[in-house]
Amino acid sequence: MDRIRQALDRARVERAQSARTGFSDRNTQPSAPEPPAATAKVEAAAAVQASPASFLYTRTRVFTPSAEMLEDNRILNPASAEPAAAAFRMLRTQVLQRMDAHGWRSLAVFGATASDGKTTTAINLAVSLASDHLHSVLLVDFDFKRPKVASRLGLSPEFGGDDALLGAARVEDCLYHPEGIERLVLLPARNTLTNSSEILAGPRSREIVSELRSRYPDRIVLFDLPPVLAADDALAFAPLVECGLVVVAEGSTRRNDLVRTIELLHKTPLVGTVLNRAVDAPSGY
Repeated sequence: MDRIRQALDRARVERAQSARTGFSDRNTQPSAPEPPAATAKVEAAAAVQASPASFLYTRTRVFTPSAEMLEDNRILNPASAEPAAAAFRMLRTQVLQRMDAHGWRSLAVFGATASDGKTTTAINLAVSLASDHLHSVLLVDFDFKRPKVASRLGLSPEFGGDDALLGAARVEDCLYHPEGIERLVLLPARNTLTNSSEILAGPRSREIVSELRSRYPDRIVLFDLPPVLAADDALAFAPLVECGLVVVAEGSTRRNDLVRTIELLHKTPLVGTVLNRAVDAPSGY
């Protein structure tokens, strides 16, 4: 009996050591006593389905975006009664339904050209998704041609996704939480990269994306990428995500550009398209 107890104790220590590998952007709690074997599976299933209502960020850096900055950059309050906020709530629900139907947890926001408004759409979609209590959201800026997510939220990151990809920083040192937007974490980009498509398609990128996708079962990971027709970054990275969303700007995106973009993304499942700057919408979306 003593030998069995010693073996069980060694197994617990090994599991605890294994659990410390990788990174976490959420608060870690003291480990609870192990439940009886008969109830372990039931409690594990309940934990996966539980609502991540609130997080205490102890490792992730917290910053406070100003209301003026958000308004100037058209970042919406997801609870607002504005038509644009309602439109993003509708978009959120449709995206979640289509992703849940396939078990997808990673999505890239694509645009044909630089004037389509994909970054603003990506941020507002991430904010709206984070307001759903069943999910947490990680918004990743992998647009290393013109990174804009951090500046749109008034963030000056010390480290970013470019540092993580180049091995200059750990991923957990590059994560930021905008205070006031529950369940949202950012992995911003700081600098442009001259050989960004090769880096995005490389082994370090694959390793990081795999870790971001698998760390939390409730997490949706959104990637903001360069325009599809402006560089080969989006196409190089597309195989690493499970699905995509295409942003189209009324009066700006040319039909031929949209057709070509969808042709180039034919191997990536698309959950839909977003019509941005619609002329009949008072909000401009």
